[in-house]
Amino acid sequence: MGNASPLKPLRQGDRPVREIRRWERSRDAWVASLDPSGHFPRLFDHLPGLHFFAKNREGHLMFASRGLRERYSMSDESEILGMTDFDLNPDPMARAYVDDDERLLAGKVELVERVELWWDSQGMPDWFMVTKLPLRDREGGIVGVMGLLRRPDESDLGLPVFQTVARAVEILRRDYARPLTIEEVARHCGQSVRQLQRRFQTAFGISPQEFLLKTRVLAAQRLLESTSRNSSEIAKLCGFVDSSSFSQHFRRRLGMTPTEYRDSKRPDGSKRKRSLKGG
Repeated sequence: MGNASPLKPLRQGDRPVREIRRWERSRDAWVASLDPSGHFPRLFDHLPGLHFFAKNREGHLMFASRGLRERYSMSDESEILGMTDFDLNPDPMARAYVDDDERLLAGKVELVERVELWWDSQGMPDWFMVTKLPLRDREGGIVGVMGLLRRPDESDLGLPVFQTVARAVEILRRDYARPLTIEEVARHCGQSVRQLQRRFQTAFGISPQEFLLKTRVLAAQRLLESTSRNSSEIAKLCGFVDSSSFSQHFRRRLGMTPTEYRDSKRPDGSKRKRSLKGG
């Protein structure tokens, strides 16, 4: 393949402006005739590791690819349609996503690129590259926001953000179950607590303290679903000071107590499973 020539269209030469305009009108009419439920976003359901979403000006989700829905344990688009970031995510994370959207909707920026920590379908934190663009109507007005999420490749891992906070993330993910302090993490990373907090906030929109608590709550979710251990045992296994602290942090992030969450997971439970993530 080293000697392969780049592909070129068989038809060469400039096309008349009139012809181009005719095809633009034809394209617009064709797009308008398409069934919205079978539109281009469906392609993202078949692209592993790549997720798509689109929101209106008010922040309601209009489209969400299958992989994105699965991160919230939703099997059908009807479950996520019309929801907002605040319906799906803890307030600090939702606020960071909405702040990005507001900059796009106000026309202050044309593109937002962010490195974020998301939680995968197994409940483990993972890196994602998030790209957002404004959605415009036929008159050029901004009517919403669309975005893509993808896992970083090798070139992305060389970005400064990974060099400055990746070590801290590794420690938090590995040692969340023991009495870990942010001061200890900062010391292992050769940074001050203030530096670590600032870099975490810049990179992810949340503090290292929130990341640690969220990781613990996610671990507790898995134990509540897969074991019969009581709250005191789970609190100890997941790094919480006691069952009271565990219940407080769990409820703040999921909107229900650990007992209510476990009940919702029973075969006859009526509550939909909720996830901690985010974008």
